[in-house]
Order: sequence, then structure tokens, then C-alpha cells
Amino acid sequence: MPVATEPAVERIDHLQRSSRDNTSVPDILASWLARQPDTPDATPEVTVAAGGDANGMSSETIPVTATWPGSDTREWVMRMAPAAGDIPVFRTYRMDHQFEVMRKVAALTDVPVPRVHHLEPTGSLLGAPFFLMDRLEGDVPPDVMPYTFGDNWFADADPADRRRAQDSAVHVIADLHAIPDAAEHFDFLLDDLPAGDSILARLLAWLQDWYDLSVEDIGRSPLVERALEWLTTNFPDDAASADPVLSWGDSRLGNMMFVDFEPTAVLDWEMAKIGPRELDAAWVIFAHSVFQELATMAGLPGLPDLLREEDVRATYRERSGAELGDLRWFYVYAAVQWCCVFMRTGARRVHFGELERPDDVDGTLFYHRPLLERLLEEG
Repeated sequence: MPVATEPAVERIDHLQRSSRDNTSVPDILASWLARQPDTPDATPEVTVAAGGDANGMSSETIPVTATWPGSDTREWVMRMAPAAGDIPVFRTYRMDHQFEVMRKVAALTDVPVPRVHHLEPTGSLLGAPFFLMDRLEGDVPPDVMPYTFGDNWFADADPADRRRAQDSAVHVIADLHAIPDAAEHFDFLLDDLPAGDSILARLLAWLQDWYDLSVEDIGRSPLVERALEWLTTNFPDDAASADPVLSWGDSRLGNMMFVDFEPTAVLDWEMAKIGPRELDAAWVIFAHSVFQELATMAGLPGLPDLLREEDVRATYRERSGAELGDLRWFYVYAAVQWCCVFMRTGARRVHFGELERPDDVDGTLFYHRPLLERLLEEG
């Protein structure tokens, strides 16, 4: 197997996500909240935090506090679509879809999803669609720097506690997949997908379109194009014909909050889809593999015993009673999604002057390049 040219691992403690000026947001939001039907009949005092969390690279996540005279203070988080000029990760942001998925998941399962409030789907108020959701408590395995780098609450925990967090994350995935008639409850998630012979074929066409968008601001990737061709050639008809489930889409540890290594909040639903159960299982494993690869490239041990496929399979089987199929195709699918994320966030860094435009997209932006190349070269 050829040796991959690995990109240098930079220490990035902050990545700029937005150029939006939030100075006027509190007054505008206060006036709007005063007109909502399920809030007190008065104008609240609203404060908006200066920044969001350390995880996530797409929608803006902004803490909001609203206090009405003589009423309790309400602690929310605003989930807002990114500004069009800030190189959004995705082509479209359906905040109404995120809102409805979270609302239905809360109603249909015991999965700890924050309660959602006050959807503004048009963008006319603040320049982008948004909704508010309850602010919950818990610790999150960090993305920046990745939890696999150590020196954080998750990496430094007892291995048995990390395993408890792992199993509880797989339980969340299995419980989401257990929602009956997912294609009926969440049929709106098909609205923006291209045409295709099956839901999985439509998802593959959506992934191709995401790559086409990513090329516009950063350049082409021979590796991604090779992977997309492989996905088309090796399309899994058996998985495509199975009954679809609700796919969280971004099912990884960094999108969960934990207290005592049990989940208290399941977050980031912008990639939610309907599709095979293998989508989420492969994503949670591969996402950790990316962070483990980063740790290895930095000369760190990482957490090699976390989220191994055989462990995830066993826990999922025990929780759901269902057997996962072969995951290789879904690993490649996940790897291409990571490529598109890195292309879009790389283009955003160029946009904000944090990075020179790379001549070699594959060698500069794809920290997981060796993982994808190994997947494509397996017999």
C-alpha cells in the first residue's frame, strides 16, 4: 500500500465560525418574544452570550437568557443557520426540520433531547432562521482540541467510565432506530434530497451535490472523486432495500452532553436523515477513528480501545435486537462526508484569513486521508 502524505497537525484552539454582529440581537429578540403566544405578556430582558461552544462547525449555537418582570428566568440556546457569506458547511439549512425532528424525538422516545421553543423559519427577524431550545447541563467530549489528545475530563476518566459513556451513546442510536414508521413520522426529511431509486440512492446523490458545493470555494479532490466512484460501483442494494430508520446523522460523542458518563442531551440534528441503520453506527465509529488518527499523527496514544466496531455491534445488538450489516460502504460514505466538512471549513478558514488557499486539497485538509485510502484499498 502506498504511504499517504499526511497533513501537518496544527494546534487550533479557536476557529472563527461567523462574521455576524450580535449587538442588536437582544433588543430584537426581546421584542419578538413579547409577541409569542406562549410567553408572558411583557417584554423580557434578554442577554446573549458572546460565543458558542467549542464543538461543531456549522450552525451557530448561542446561549440566550430571557427574564420577564415577575417571572422566572428562562435559559435557552439559540440554534441559528450560518450567514450565507461565511462559507456554510451545507448548501441549505432547514431549521424547521431540525426543530421538528427534535420535537418528535422528544415525544416518541426517552432520548434526552432538549425541549425546543419558538421557531423563526424565515430569517426575516435576525437575517437567518433560528429556534430556541432548553439549555441543559453536562460535559461534552471536546472537539478542539480533540478529546483523544488527552488532558480533558473524558480522556482522563477511568476506562470503565468511558465505556459506560460509549455504551450509552450506542443505546441512544439504537433507541432512535427503534422509532416505528420512521419514514412516515419524518417524511419531511426527504424534501430536499435529489431523486433516486431508493432513499440510500438519494442520499448518495445528496453527498455528490455536497461535494460539488465544496469544490466551488476550495478546489477539486481526486481522493473524494475516487471515493464517490467507489460508492457508486459498490452500492449496497441489500441495505438500501431494508426498512429505513431515523438517522441522527451526526451521531458522535462530541454531540452529546454527559453527567456521570450518562447522556443528558443529544444535540446537533442538522444532518438528520431517514436511511439504513448502518449510517449512524458507521458514523459514530468513524468519527472516533478520525480523532484517533489525529492523535496518532501528533505522536499521542489516543484512545484506541474506544468505539471498536465489535463492541459497538454487540451493544447495538443487545439494545435493539437487530444485527448491523457490513459497514465498509458506510465507512467510506462517512469518510467522504468528513472530506466535505473539511473542505467547507477549510474554505471558511481561507475566507477569514486563517489559512492560505491550498494547492493540494487532499494533502492539506484531510486529516483522515490515510483512513479513507485504506478503506478504498481493502480487498
